[in-house]
Amino acid sequence: ARLDNLCNISVKEAQNNDRVVPGLALIAPGGKHLLLRRRGAQYFAEVVDGPLVNRHRPSVDVLFRSVAKSAGANALGVIMTGMGDDGAAGLLEMRNAGARTLAQDEESCVVYGMPKEAVLRGAVEKSVPLTSIAREIQQQLG
Repeated sequence: ARLDNLCNISVKEAQNNDRVVPGLALIAPGGKHLLLRRRGAQYFAEVVDGPLVNRHRPSVDVLFRSVAKSAGANALGVIMTGMGDDGAAGLLEMRNAGARTLAQDEESCVVYGMPKEAVLRGAVEKSVPLTSIAREIQQQLG
């Protein structure tokens, strides 16, 4: 609710079958994995239980792997500040599937763990400062 009030787009906790549409950010509910599924030309959220992945649930790797499979080159992946390596393998799968990939640069990260691992694995096409991520996303998708 706080993010929804602060952001220029709508933000909500994802529920099964929420349609992925421009102007809406879906966030994984605590303790659940969030996946992307495609039906025809449309994308939908799937919220599932499941084992911990990289010691996490939700796991960024689970989401990114589903995006690689369901959206491939139609996707843009962004990995930002965070501890550990969750998301690095999934972002590489996205890049290998043709998606564009970005990371928050080291200088603007509070913790450079997750972006660093993604960069080291070759998953990141471009690293940008936090203040430039929104603009970069718009340019990539424009």
